[in-house]
This record gives sequence, structure tokens and C-alpha cells, in this order.
Amino acid sequence: MSDTATLAKAPAAAPTASVTAAKARRQRLLIWLAVAVVVGVLLYGLYALIFSGKAVSTDNAYVGADVAQVTPLVAGPVAKVLVRETEAVKAGTPVVILDDADTRILVEQARAALGQAERKVRGYEASDTALAGQLGARDADIARARSDLDRARTDLERRQALSASGAVSGDELTNAKNKFAEAQAALAQAQASRAAAAGNREANRVLIAGVSLEQNPEVAAAKARLDAAQLALDRTVVKAPIAGIVSKKQVEVGQQASIGVPLMSIVPATEAYVDANFKEVQLKKVRPGQPVTLTSDLYGSGVKFHGKVRGLSGGTGSAFALIPAQNASGNWIKVVQRLPVRIDLDPKELASHPLRVGLSMKASVDIAGAN
Repeated sequence: MSDTATLAKAPAAAPTASVTAAKARRQRLLIWLAVAVVVGVLLYGLYALIFSGKAVSTDNAYVGADVAQVTPLVAGPVAKVLVRETEAVKAGTPVVILDDADTRILVEQARAALGQAERKVRGYEASDTALAGQLGARDADIARARSDLDRARTDLERRQALSASGAVSGDELTNAKNKFAEAQAALAQAQASRAAAAGNREANRVLIAGVSLEQNPEVAAAKARLDAAQLALDRTVVKAPIAGIVSKKQVEVGQQASIGVPLMSIVPATEAYVDANFKEVQLKKVRPGQPVTLTSDLYGSGVKFHGKVRGLSGGTGSAFALIPAQNASGNWIKVVQRLPVRIDLDPKELASHPLRVGLSMKASVDIAGAN
């Protein structure tokens, strides 16, 4: 009877040992879990102690670029549009052609005016030779008039000497006096003619003296007008000022282009930068030249961009807003401000992975070496 009771009680003892072993395993797991949590906390604390404050990060960053506006420098109807939206162009590539009929006429008129000016100046040079001959002729006239005057003086003096003895009549003396007066007048007229000829030659020489044909003011002015007309003709071909992507195209064939009115924009995809908006409390150790690591939402975290801090903006975004915030009311609440930090990107990385203006970026500035 006792053996039967012992056998009946044996199965009840086995489950009790199994439960005890399970509880022991569970306790060991909890202990290891607690140890893992403590180790994790210690490791995180050690990481924070070593690396905390070595970098500041923000995801409030966007790609920017110095966008070039394509504007015509002369007015005229659009004859051709050579590019399309999103097309990549090189610097100096023609993008729009204006009708050049009017400017070609102006060029031809200016070229004709230049020819006239050159012929006119050559005429001055030819006139100098002619005026020199006239001046020589006037000198001969003066010599002749002076000779006639001397002869008339001699005749007058002789007759005056003979008039006292009655050998010369009064009419002869009067005629001698008249001839002497006429000789004086002729000499004065010859001298005046020579002075006029000398003045004309001097005035002509002033127009050509000391300069070549090309340097003559009249020719130079005509040449400048031709250059201006040619420049206006050249400007009917509107070219891309920089290399980049055609954006915001707002020009069509037949449209009247006006001076200074944008036709399109060129975005330099390989010369982009990033404006990262950091909180004011993050900027204490941010300095120009510090290295920056960035990632783009376009390419994901697998593509890293590297750059350097160019500088910090002169004011916060709210300060430069169209309507700046006014905190004069009594219910003012302090809001942490953000200051734009300009970051230059590596051109080689941009060439491999081009960015577009306005794309979102994440930026982390290494401030380990800042004081």
C-alpha cells in the first residue's frame, strides 16, 4: 500500500522542478537584460562624453545657387528660341536670336559715315598742299606790290623835287601821288590776302596736325558710331552668361523683347551652395572654414557631400522678412531664431551628383577645433 502511494506522488514532484528551472532561466534573462541596458546606458554616456559638442546638425537646409538672368541688351522681335526648359547649356551658347534687320541698316549707315569722314580728312590733307601754294602766291603778290610801291615812291620824290622849278606840271605831280597811294593800297591788300591764306592754312593744319588718319577726331567719332552699331547687331544674338540649366523660360518666337526684361534663367548646377538654418543656440562655435558633411533627400544617406562654412548671414530669416516680426505687444513669446549659414560644396562631388536649387539637405558642421 505504501509503494502504491509513493508511485502516485512521483508525477507531482516533476512539474514542480520544471517550474523552478523555468523561473531560474527567466531570472537569469532579466538579469542579463538589466546588465545589457546598464551597459548600453554607460556606452551612450561615454559616447556623449567623448563626442558631444563636436558637431552641430540641422535638417533645415536648402540648396541655393547664384542664378543668372538672361536679359536682352537691345530691343526687338524674337526671331528664334534655340533652347528649351531644363536643357543644359554652356557659357556663351546662343539661346535667343532677335530680328536684326534694323540694326544691320544702322551698321551700313555708320560704315558709310566712316567712309565720308575718312575722305573728308584726306581732303584736309590735300587742302594743306593747296593752301601752301596759295600762301606762296600771296608772298609773290606782296613782293610785286612792294616793288610797285618803291617805284611809285621814287617817281613821286623825283617829281616833287622838280615841281619847285616848274619843270613838272601839277597834273603830273598829282598822278604820281595817286600812283603812290595805289601802290600802298595794293601792298596792304596783298599783305591782308597773305594773312588770310596763312590763317586758312593754319586752321586746316590744326585739323590734321599731330594725328594719323585713324586718330583724327572726326574719323574716330565715326568709327565709334560704327562700333556701337556693330555691338547692337552682335547683341541681337542673346547668349547664356554662364553654364547651367535653362529654367523659367518665358520667351516665344514673335515676342517683342525689351531691354532688361528677363527671358529665362540659367541655374549653375555644378556651382551650388547650401544655406543651412541653424538655431541660434547652435552657433556659438561655428566658424568660417569648418568642414561640413551633408546628405540630400534626392540621393539619400548613401551619398555624402562635403563642404566648408563660407560664413554666417548678417541677420536671421525673420529679420530680413518682407514684414519683420514686431514684438511690442504684451503677449510676446520668445521663439528660438534660426540664422542662415552659407556652405560651399565640393565641385567634384557636384559634378558627380548634381543638385537643383531648393532641394532639402541635412548638414552637420564639425566644430571640434573651435575655441
